[in-house]
Amino acid sequence: MKLRVSGEVTVPGDKSITHRALMLAAAAEGTSRLAGLLPGADCRSTAGVLRSLGCEVPELPPDGAEIHVRGRGLDAWRAPDGVLDCGNSGTTARLMMGLLAGRQLCATLDGDASLRGRPMRRVTDPLSAMGARFREAGAEGRLPLEVCGGSLRAIDYGSPRASAQIKSAVLLAGVSGRVPVTVREPLLSRDHTERLLLGAGMAVETVEEGEGWRVSLPAPGAALPALDLRVPGDPSSAAFFLALALLADEGELLLRGVGTNPTRTGLFRVLARMGGFVEIHGEHLSGGEPVADLLVRPAALHATEVTGEEIPALIDEIPVLAALAARAEGETRITGASELRVKESDRITALVENLRAVGGEAEELPDGLVVRGSGRPLKGEVRTHGDHRIAMAFGILAALPGNDVRVDDPGCVEVSFPGFWEVLRRVAEPAPAPSAGGGRRARPDGIIVAIDGPAGSGKSSTAKAAAAALGYRHLDSGAFYRALTYAALRAGIPPERWADLTPAELEGLGVVPEPVAGGYRMRVGGEDASEEIRSPEVNAHVSRMAAVPAVREWLLDALRQAGGCGGLVADGRDIGTVVFPDAELKVFLVCDLRERARRRLMEQGIEAPDGRQVDAEVERLASRDEQDSTRAVAPLLRAHDADLLDTTGLDFRAQVDAVVRLARRRAGVDGSQETA
Repeated sequence: MKLRVSGEVTVPGDKSITHRALMLAAAAEGTSRLAGLLPGADCRSTAGVLRSLGCEVPELPPDGAEIHVRGRGLDAWRAPDGVLDCGNSGTTARLMMGLLAGRQLCATLDGDASLRGRPMRRVTDPLSAMGARFREAGAEGRLPLEVCGGSLRAIDYGSPRASAQIKSAVLLAGVSGRVPVTVREPLLSRDHTERLLLGAGMAVETVEEGEGWRVSLPAPGAALPALDLRVPGDPSSAAFFLALALLADEGELLLRGVGTNPTRTGLFRVLARMGGFVEIHGEHLSGGEPVADLLVRPAALHATEVTGEEIPALIDEIPVLAALAARAEGETRITGASELRVKESDRITALVENLRAVGGEAEELPDGLVVRGSGRPLKGEVRTHGDHRIAMAFGILAALPGNDVRVDDPGCVEVSFPGFWEVLRRVAEPAPAPSAGGGRRARPDGIIVAIDGPAGSGKSSTAKAAAAALGYRHLDSGAFYRALTYAALRAGIPPERWADLTPAELEGLGVVPEPVAGGYRMRVGGEDASEEIRSPEVNAHVSRMAAVPAVREWLLDALRQAGGCGGLVADGRDIGTVVFPDAELKVFLVCDLRERARRRLMEQGIEAPDGRQVDAEVERLASRDEQDSTRAVAPLLRAHDADLLDTTGLDFRAQVDAVVRLARRRAGVDGSQETA
């Protein structure tokens, strides 16, 4: 049985932004309008704490409908009658310490058993240096603890780790105490607090300097204005359905209105390296946060390495990344993630133990884990330790055909994704079996052969020669991009403006593909531009043109129309993943980087390149590979059903012959089309 995904998913509001929006709305003066708030247990804890301090915060609606929070300013907050219960929410506890630090009152913060086990000194140390006083009523450096606020001092704090909670606590203490604050961190952590404060008119400065980042609030205002905010969908919640779509056999999923803040989308970049891709559509700003729709299709994933520099932008996605790694080809290694040991559970230990419990291969590291992928069925029970992200990650593996994975505490997902299991059941369904005598609809002129591969792999020349050998037409998708690039340069449109080109402007460039024997010729302004589109200037700018969203819309129809009758060999980045996902044969060319560099130089007329020239070309190609595989539009990816062809040891003729043999086999010995 195969798994098919389909439909649309609207994930709950971003948990991190919901916490901060509620706190700032309660601290503001005036009535804030908030929509899209996450109604999960953690955010309800924040709302309850604020109510205990005398703030007027309504119940969080289950559908994310708009609520009004009537703020009377921080000076109106009163000492609570009892303990402030933070539940399981570390964000509630740590950020509230920052706001309480500048108030003339005392309050005791506490939480459940899991939260009582999480470290708090990382926040109380800088706040104590500012003048706040803390009394530990339980274990050292843990909740419950009492905070007594008052007059605060300015601080320039060097954080030993990249942590949005540490940074936010200090920034909010600056707001509460009305004193300048600066936080320096080794890597840039998520910046939702800074964006909200900027939207409130505060001059937050974020600067990269030396080997880290400096975030400063030099002059906090006397009062916060009311907010008008729609919270975007949580990318950490979306990650589970991205994983489901990538691991499926058929279909696609569209995730609506998801936050695409760069400090939260590190997973997208890692997925691109693994062979998966997240298409970003209609990105726009909402309340200072970028928001977009995400489209995901199945992919054949291969292992990767994730290091500490990447961790801040995907810290909450490590559980689902580990689940993906269990189904990827090869060994995935994640390091620099020791912060996972002090989350809702020790996520490193929990992930490794649970992967082993269901038959996966995983190894625990001091600051991460190693996961070895496998296609064998996974069976067994998962102990979540009450951790919602562990439950959802293994829930995705449980949805895959052939697996029998049981989650011991499915209800814990209510913390961040109420209704998760219902959504999972709705979008995941068994793929229909092929009908008798069915399969792909036959194309009158033959099959479509889609050839992808990195720059310098020879895909264009191979495709052209294979088309000639098969008696097919050759469609060079790169020529379309090149023609548009040449036309834009010829029209005097600076590259800096290309991202804003409209479909009408693209039409006005006068690019017309002209069918000719064996392929297509590109005309620009009525003139044959076959030579001009191969110029060095076009080479230098074509990647930029290929990344323009409007260009993709303009090109896709033309390319698909060209392939409507089949009998086509097409090449180019994403030709088999996006342009012709139903191509009967997909071939992904790979080649040793130095060999690609040598071939590239020979194409440029350098018959015997020396070591220095090859080294320089290797560097250029490696940079191009990184750019091409991680771009938001038209990335370089291997389709999940593509045949991998390593051409390192092949000469050109052998490379072409290999593609032709595959095509003839796929079309049938007598030239008829396969239906399987």
